[in-house]
Amino acid sequence: MSKRHPNHRHVKIHYTYTVEEIANLFCKHKNTVRNWHKNGLATIDDRKPMLFHGRTLATFLEAKRTKNKRPCKSGEIYCIKCRAPKVPDGGMADCERVNEKIWNLVAICPDCYTIINQRVGFAKLELIRRKIDITMPLAQQHINESNDPTVNS
Repeated sequence: MSKRHPNHRHVKIHYTYTVEEIANLFCKHKNTVRNWHKNGLATIDDRKPMLFHGRTLATFLEAKRTKNKRPCKSGEIYCIKCRAPKVPDGGMADCERVNEKIWNLVAICPDCYTIINQRVGFAKLELIRRKIDITMPLAQQHINESNDPTVNS
């Protein structure tokens, strides 16, 4: 099965690769490797067959992978539709408990008005709370604390 983003850690840096070997290593087509060459992957020399240093290949793939990263700062949530980190609309987010250690922040993107989510740990939740207003869920009321009679009688 082909992975979308080839892992640069699979490359042996002291090895020389041909186009076919790179294609087989990452389960890609040979034309994909040739397109990488057109987009900046340097060969050892201009002779045929095209040979690539492992270190050059690993550096190229790592740069290709990190080029599109958009890390979120404290108080920002990544919007998939806008493809950028955003401060939630109104500086507010709702918090839902996933389990005892993980919480899910749910907010609205200020630009496209879609729902944005972020999973955080409790320690990070306190840091984010300094930047944006987080609404925590209320504890559920026990049945013996209720003034209304039960329906199941």
